Amino acid sequence: MTHNTPLSPRPLRHLSDVHRRVVTTAQLRSHGVSTAELTERCRPDGPWRQLLPNVVLLHPGPPTSEERLHGALLYAARESTPGVPVQPTAQSPHRPVYREAMLTGLAALTLYGFSSTPSLLSLDHVDVLVPRLRRIRSTGYVRVVRTPDLPTPRAVTGLPVAPVPRALADAVADLKDPQEVRRLLTEAVRGGHCEPAAVVRELTSAKLLTRPHVVDAVDSLLAEGRAIAEDRLYRMVRTYGLPDPVWNVDLRLPGGPHLAGLDAYWPDQAVAVELDTRAPRQDEDALWSEYARKREHLERLGITVVYITPRKLREAMEQQAAVVRTALMASGDRDPAAYVVVLPR
Repeated sequence: MTHNTPLSPRPLRHLSDVHRRVVTTAQLRSHGVSTAELTERCRPDGPWRQLLPNVVLLHPGPPTSEERLHGALLYAARESTPGVPVQPTAQSPHRPVYREAMLTGLAALTLYGFSSTPSLLSLDHVDVLVPRLRRIRSTGYVRVVRTPDLPTPRAVTGLPVAPVPRALADAVADLKDPQEVRRLLTEAVRGGHCEPAAVVRELTSAKLLTRPHVVDAVDSLLAEGRAIAEDRLYRMVRTYGLPDPVWNVDLRLPGGPHLAGLDAYWPDQAVAVELDTRAPRQDEDALWSEYARKREHLERLGITVVYITPRKLREAMEQQAAVVRTALMASGDRDPAAYVVVLPR
């Protein structure tokens, strides 16, 4: 039998091409390959090679980037219950399920299309995220990353990949160069991969905000995220034909105290828009209470306040424009608002 001969007794026709090239020793045994035959085929000049513990590459020579990723997942995935094979899913009939394992870190970001990450083949290691209590350790080119709460993976090129914020946190944990960290975080926001708040939550959870170079990058990230959200707000007003507001203003009572800083305000209709860009590093409850107090105060004065998150602007701009338009149209049915002084911020 040559290394190209289908394995008996059950050929692997249900698998994709790469899954015929990278298999586990358990799969080989189930197809009639004995331990002695496996050892013989994986000798230095043999047709197969041991890629990782219990993972075999069914051809000589180095693995491709795709084979390395599949091999890492095969190594880290939890084995199925004996006698109950894990079947391909209806959505991916030619791809086996990797239980309790997903790609994270730089490899995951490269799969998401980040331009500031290395190529897959040039990576020294591939990070794989697993539950904290799994009894598995890093080996070869695979680095095991543990978490108490495994997130729901996204399918990228058919592979289970950690959500971008989590992958970013796992990548940043290993980076010492401030410029590299800043480039990754900036690309995540500019490229529309995720919102700054989600990134900061993951960095906080990973206890990475004790590192000065990460804190500096996060400050730049939040400023970048706010600038992008403001640009989208301008675009929303233009694209959906809303009346021009006054931008970035402070409201004060005549001769009285400061009331609020607003991103957009329509004085004739007494409608205000504020971007909700709360930083998760701050006390969420205290900050939300501050937002609520400000909104309540303004609405007692007859001013309608619409809060819009950067994510809603990115994903549902037309819907947010409709909310603002409704508030503007409803102004004619309300009692006149109190007189306030509008100043540039």
